[in-house]
This record gives sequence, C-alpha cells and structure tokens, in this order.
Amino acid sequence: MNSILNYPLDNAKILRKKKSIRKALIANGHFTQKNIAILGGSTTAEIKNIMDLFLLKNGIEAHFYESEYNQFYEDAVFNTESLTTFNPDIIYIHTTNVNIMQFPQACDSKEQVNALHDAEFKKFQSIWQALSLLNCPIIQNNFDLPQNRTLGNLDGYDYRGKTHFINNLNNAFAEAASQIEHLHLNDIHYLSSLIGLNTWFDRALWYQAKYAIGFSAIPELAFSLSNIINAIFGKTKKCLVLDLDNTCWGGVIGDDGTSGIHIGTETAVAESFTSFQKYAKSLQERGIILAVCSKNDLNNAELGLAHPDSILQRDDFTAFKANWEHKHNNIIDIATEINIGLDSLVFIDDNPAERDIVQLNTQEVSVPNVGSDVIQFIDYIDHNGYFEAITLSTDDLNRHTYYEQNKQRNDAQSTTTSYADFLKSLNMNAKINAFTPLYLDRITQLTNKTNQFNLTTKRYTMSDIEAIASDQQYITLYGRLSDKYGDNGLVAVSIGKIVDDTCHIDCWLMSCRVLKRDMEMAMFDALAQQCLQRGIYKIVGYYIKSKKNSMVAKLYKNLGFTQVDCSGDNTQWEIALTQDYNNKNQHIMVTHD
Repeated sequence: MNSILNYPLDNAKILRKKKSIRKALIANGHFTQKNIAILGGSTTAEIKNIMDLFLLKNGIEAHFYESEYNQFYEDAVFNTESLTTFNPDIIYIHTTNVNIMQFPQACDSKEQVNALHDAEFKKFQSIWQALSLLNCPIIQNNFDLPQNRTLGNLDGYDYRGKTHFINNLNNAFAEAASQIEHLHLNDIHYLSSLIGLNTWFDRALWYQAKYAIGFSAIPELAFSLSNIINAIFGKTKKCLVLDLDNTCWGGVIGDDGTSGIHIGTETAVAESFTSFQKYAKSLQERGIILAVCSKNDLNNAELGLAHPDSILQRDDFTAFKANWEHKHNNIIDIATEINIGLDSLVFIDDNPAERDIVQLNTQEVSVPNVGSDVIQFIDYIDHNGYFEAITLSTDDLNRHTYYEQNKQRNDAQSTTTSYADFLKSLNMNAKINAFTPLYLDRITQLTNKTNQFNLTTKRYTMSDIEAIASDQQYITLYGRLSDKYGDNGLVAVSIGKIVDDTCHIDCWLMSCRVLKRDMEMAMFDALAQQCLQRGIYKIVGYYIKSKKNSMVAKLYKNLGFTQVDCSGDNTQWEIALTQDYNNKNQHIMVTHD
C-alpha cells in the first residue's frame, strides 16, 4: 500500500481510494501522535484528508485543527486561544496567489507598488509573529504564478506585472524563512511549475468549491508537505546506496573493461550516467552518505570509479561492498559499518530482481522502483523527498569527512593492545558548554535524528530548544569532540530539568559516530558539576525504550545509578552526588569556554 504514495504518484487513484488506503495504513502501522493545524486561505478539507495518508505512511498519526474558510489571518492573529488549546506540533498556512490582497496593475508609480508589497508582506509577518508564541514550526506556502498575464511577457519585469509582484513577494518570503528559525517554506512556486499551472489551478473548482488548487494537484501538495514534516521530525534518510554496473556507468565493467563502459560526455548514454553521478556527488557534498553495493570483483569495481571521466571516486563512498554476496546481506553490513538504521538507507539498482530481493529481505530500506533507464533515477530520488532538508549545518556538510576519520580511528584500534590504550592514543579533546545560539540548529537536528544513543527519545522543535536554552529551570549541555584525526563536530546533548532539589534528565543523546569513546562519561561529569554548583545532589534519569535504543538500556547502571522504578521496558534511575565527586571520564581532555 505504501508504494501508491511514492513517486510517481497516481493522483487519481489516491483521491479515489483514500478511505481504503487509510484503512490499510492504520492496520499495519505503529504511529507517533502529532497535532497539525491547517490555517487555510481557501478550502482545505481534501488537502487535510490526503496529507493524512502521507503522514500515516511515514509513521505519523495526525490530529488536525482546520480553520474556517479563508480565516487563516483571523485564526493566527485573533483566535490564538483555540490554537493554544489545540497545542499544535506543526502549523501549516495554506495560502496561494488568490489570497494576495491587491495586485499592482492600477498603480501609477513604483512607490505605490512598493507600498502594496510592504503591506502584503507585513500581513504575513504579523501572522508569523503571532504564531511564534505557540513555539512550534510553521510551514508557509510561498506563491504560485498566475495562469494568465495581462501584460504578456512584460508581466515578468514591469513593476505593474502580477508575475513581477509575486516573484518579489517570494524573494521576501525566502529571506524571512532564512532569518526566522521556526519558519519553513513549502515551495508551491516550484511545485505548480513542475506539474503545470493548468493542472495546478482549476477555475471551475475554484468557482464551485473555493479550492485554490485542482483536485489532481492535491496529492502533490500533500506529498511535498509530508516531506517537510518528515524533515522537521528527523524522519529523512541519511545514506544513498548505489549499484555500479548500469547504475553508475553504462555496461558491465567485468565484461567490457574500463574502455568499454559508458561514462563521460562523448555519447548521450554516457552523458546520462555522468549526470546521475553529478547528482549523487552533489548529495554527498551536502552531507548525504554514499555507499556501494555491487555484485562485482572488488578490483573491477574500483577500476570503474578510477575511469578518467568518472565524477564519483572511490573515496566518495563511506562503505564499499563489491563482492558476490547477496545484496541484502551487504546492505545490512553497510548499515552496521556506518552505524545507522536500515530505515536510513535508500538503495538504487537498475535490476528489478535485485530490487525485489533487497526489499523483501530488508523491508526498512527504501528501494524505489527506478526502472532501468538512468535518466529517470534522479527524479525517483529527488521527488520522493528522501533527503529533504530544513537546515544545512556545518556538521551536515562535513559528514563524509567525519566518517572517513572514523575509518582511521577503527584502523588504529585494531593495532593497539587494549581499548584503554586506543582511547588514550586518540588524544581526545571535548568542549562542553551550555546551549548557545550558534549551535541551536545542530542541537535541534540531533534531538530529531538521533535514535541509538538516546535515553528518552524526546523530539524537540527549534522553538522548544530556544525556550529551554533561556530557562534557568534547565541545565543544558552540548558537547563537541575532536582528536588527532579531526573534529567530530557537535555530537552530544543533554537537558536536565530542575524540580525542587532534583535534576531530572529529560534528554540525553549522542551521535553514533562517537560511540564508545567515553564522551558519555564526560557529558555526565559536566552535568554532575553543574548540579553541584547549583546545590543539587540528586539526579534522576529515565530510559524510555524504543526500537533502536537498546544499546543504552544499562547506561545508568554502568554510571552507578540505582534503579528505582520500572514500567515494562521503561526504567527510572537515581544517583546521589557528593561534593567529592570523582570524574568518570579518564581519556578526554575537557574544556568549558
């Protein structure tokens, strides 16, 4: 049933079968509950129904608040009590060009047009400002272009043109989204262009039912929204796993040799594979992990990537499995080697039989039915939103470097006689401090993406983290770790809530790339010292079991805590601090500046 909700969408079938699709999704899923408010500038009932399907597919059962028709401004600015009672996790503002108050055709001067522009933009600024009090992410549509242009092509650059006016508003919205941490744009300007303005807007439907987009465009809109929501809640993918023969180049390297494969720009076929490699490389450069899973001799596989026209090089791949084992076993090994979940992987292979076998045996892996024509591969990756991003941090951009450095660490570990000697040889340095504005993006990202070393699995929005960072009731700590191989970046977060004379650990997590380096001990030492400075001598920790965090089930026990409560697999722990507290970390030099 999930396949119908993947690219390419069968919009008519989704609309026709939405009830049976929903029933099947509910029957087979385990869901996170989220409250989503829809503030509409036009009718939104069917948008809500179809968005519900895409969210269910991604493990989110949504409870919706829906404004009355065209009451988006009133609900946002004047009806905040209703929204506050609803307690939304996400607010979606569904506006389109029909909600622009006045276009500039009748204006006599640029000054009048600028005044109209400012008034329109300030209306939305007031909406965002009012909604910011609810401390949740806001998804705002930008504007679609009009179907008709009274000025023809001049409409795009004359100051009285609708197209010109909308483009300027979209630029202003983009600038605002880059400055306002909780604001995310749903780019209907792009989406409507992609599917065609005549499909996007149906005049008859607008006049009859006040839907500002055509029914056949609603699944595309809902899909785009679900991708943004996935990214907000950390449900996007992390790794692109590629076959090689007839996927990264045309031909079979073992049969055709380096000179016989198709790559480069000499032919249309070769250029198609080059274009796909460029796309994969661009993903890697923005922080997506690349891996190879190919039935091939290792030497032949590496020879193909050494081709002078190959964009991708051997060093671009964090994991490289070229052998004659079953591909699903290699993919499991890739996930283990990188230390990420199978649900973080996307596998691309031109061979339908291999795709089916991988999907059958590793159901958590995303295996799009890309066909055998490399020209289509990019669209299947891009339009499915696997790697949707709401921010791009320095840590994202450096992710490939981090994993390459980890390989060096693992190699060094194999040559030392004891693990303690290995840790000592790393010459590790940590910076552990309270949350600062510079790192709030990365901290929020970690709380939504970290699954294995995560004691409570709580998820936070940027607004949540901002509020916690400024509240003296909390002890907040982030940790950066570097060693002789390089800087791992910001990799650890803890949040302690002070209630009376006790610190309750609401959040404690750490990136998988620094597991077993004693960073958790350094973080706990820092928390303990902060507690003692505040005169707090008891810390309470919580372990909330998830499908992926069993590795930290005994963390509190190993740190000397005593278990005081148990509810199923969830446990509660306590430890008493004394002024002569001895640091548990023995291998990391820690600074606090």
